[in-house]
Amino acid sequence: MAAAAVGAIGAVIMKRDRKSKRSRAPDAWARPGMKVTFRAELMPGRDPDERTYEVTDLLPSGRVLLDRVNGEHTQTEFERQ
Repeated sequence: MAAAAVGAIGAVIMKRDRKSKRSRAPDAWARPGMKVTFRAELMPGRDPDERTYEVTDLLPSGRVLLDRVNGEHTQTEFERQ
């Protein structure tokens, strides 16, 4: 009976550890509040200030949502910081 209790407790702890690892963002390239600048070839004729937007949300897929811009965007769309 004691062995079954120890096994059940171990299973709960392992499940909790797995769940917490999934919820952490792995080395995210952007954070909410961070400023990102679209590459010049994506917005030709605009100054860097006109191509800079603030990240509002980081999605689990690694894409971001931006303030005042529709859609999801990937790291490859922006200049390297």
